[in-house]
Amino acid sequence: MRKLIVWAAAGVVALCGVVAAVEVFGAYRVPAGPFAGGAACSRALAGLPERLLGRERDAVEGTGAAGWGDGAIVLRCGVRPLAPTIDSCVNVNGVDWVLDDERAQRSGEWVFTTYGRETAVAVAFKGGQVAGDALVVINGSLGHLAQKSRCPGADDAAIG
Repeated sequence: MRKLIVWAAAGVVALCGVVAAVEVFGAYRVPAGPFAGGAACSRALAGLPERLLGRERDAVEGTGAAGWGDGAIVLRCGVRPLAPTIDSCVNVNGVDWVLDDERAQRSGEWVFTTYGRETAVAVAFKGGQVAGDALVVINGSLGHLAQKSRCPGADDAAIG
């Protein structure tokens, strides 16, 4: 259990930089994930929509990043893949997404990260955005990302 908590904490720390947006000439800067420069992220970003939940796609500075609605929704491709975690996991049309529960409780910002994908993607939602609807749309551009594992279930959690 201690290992699981340590890995979960490491995932939270890694996601802390998800949306450090700075206004720069009408665009904002989003920190690149450590694996954002690969072909998998280029392909994922190319498949993302120009409108998401009725919001226009933003001009964003940052490798592997996209945003909509002046930063209300920010996507980062190429983030560090999550280790097994006790955070909430949902399957949205075949893609497992883990919610950073602590961050959601602390700041109200919901950050979902793909789980079990060789190239991981994180999506941050500010101000109570409807995450599920957006994730359904975003999933359309992630189908090429290899699925290596599924979210662990309650039976998989180590106790003691």
